[in-house]
Amino acid sequence: MISMYRISEFAQRVGRSASTVRRWEREGRIAPQRVSGQRYFTDADVRQVLQPGFDESARQTIVYCRVSSPGQKDDLASQVRAMEEFCRGRGLAVDQWICEVGGGMNLQRTKFLALMDAIERGEVGTLVIAHEDRLARFGFDYLEHVATKNGCTIVVANQESLSPQEEMVQDLLAIVHTFSGRLYGLRRYEKALKDELAGGGR
Repeated sequence: MISMYRISEFAQRVGRSASTVRRWEREGRIAPQRVSGQRYFTDADVRQVLQPGFDESARQTIVYCRVSSPGQKDDLASQVRAMEEFCRGRGLAVDQWICEVGGGMNLQRTKFLALMDAIERGEVGTLVIAHEDRLARFGFDYLEHVATKNGCTIVVANQESLSPQEEMVQDLLAIVHTFSGRLYGLRRYEKALKDELAGGGR
């Protein structure tokens, strides 16, 4: 899905006034699409202004594969093989393969962050993953929103079998551990607050 912006929205995204954008159009520096008589701009137009010389045809097709732990190397290899077969079947020419070991709850994974940075720079045209949780256990809809906004299409092969059940168990345990710690902290805070109030009332 391509993001479309009206002239005021486009002007805001590129940090200029609507009158400046109209002047650029008159000068032929930018050519918006017209739908039912309305001007619309795309992310490609945004990059044309903010990143002069950016080559849309240079956008990459990237496959991202992930497992949670080093002990899952066989699972990672199976995931890569399955994605190779998927891409061949779709006729996708892959420019880069990214394989990473790290939990789906960890959004500070080095390669994951580098991938998201590349998407936000407009360098990725297509991102292929085996399943939504390969990017992150939660929040896929937001990540897809960021990708779409920057002209990147996420293709999900939906290979459920390539998302090992033990990974979900590990992620659920991590959630329980996190909230258990927070509840313990809240209980300590509640006790300290009650003691403080009781002391102040004396």
